[in-house]
Amino acid sequence: MAAANDSGKQAAQLIHNLQDINFVKIALIVAGTAVAIFVIRRVLPFLAERGPNQLRLFLLGAVPILRLALLVIAILWVIPIVFNVTFQNFLVITGAASVAIGFAFKDYVSSLIAGIVAIFERPYRPGDWVRLGGDYGEVVSVGLRAVRINTPDDNIVTAPHDKLWTSNISNANDGSRTLMCVADFYVAPDHDAQTVRAALHDVALTSAYLEYDKPIVVVLSETPWGTHYKLRAYPFDMRDQFVFISDLTVRGKAAITDLGARSVSVPAGVAAPANA
Repeated sequence: MAAANDSGKQAAQLIHNLQDINFVKIALIVAGTAVAIFVIRRVLPFLAERGPNQLRLFLLGAVPILRLALLVIAILWVIPIVFNVTFQNFLVITGAASVAIGFAFKDYVSSLIAGIVAIFERPYRPGDWVRLGGDYGEVVSVGLRAVRINTPDDNIVTAPHDKLWTSNISNANDGSRTLMCVADFYVAPDHDAQTVRAALHDVALTSAYLEYDKPIVVVLSETPWGTHYKLRAYPFDMRDQFVFISDLTVRGKAAITDLGARSVSVPAGVAAPANA
């Protein structure tokens, strides 16, 4: 009976009396935080789309960091208003919350922890082009639980952050304003490889989408069905990557034909080599 009374007194000491809790202040903190987050999520992407490429990536990357900072500040502001904060009470609250969260929201908490790790380690950030599982697209937002990417087909894919623990994440630009694009060509073996390689280099060099400060590389390898050429170059704006690859492919095929070389196809059911 005494133990029950002690537990009741301890619980009562954890929380201030209701008449001592300033609910208006709490409501103002919550409302102010929500408004600030809303403004950040609207204004910074708006400015990013109208600024230089490098500034765009900086502004988009600042959104999840500022949102997390505002949430932490709001929580730390509200806790002393509601709870009687002492070291003993802090241990009691932390222990009880850990047990409850661990059993009820294991997967959700795993994603939250991974989200905090993602914000600081930055395996992806808004504006990056990433591949998560079978989905490739631009990161449009990094929340505390999940990341949202916009695919080339204009689909929004939401993936929980806990993929960080279980799968690889491919980041095509990793905060840079451009990324490497690759155009593949398969040519019958009976051709002058040096001439074709030079022609493909010129195709990239004369593209309207090319970033001239980045290198152009043409690599090739022999396969059972022909010579595999990879034309690697960087577009000026990474959002042009698909039209850039299309431009390289169309004009590259025409250049190969003009040289009298013959394109071949990869036989059905045969996977092309990933690296050359």
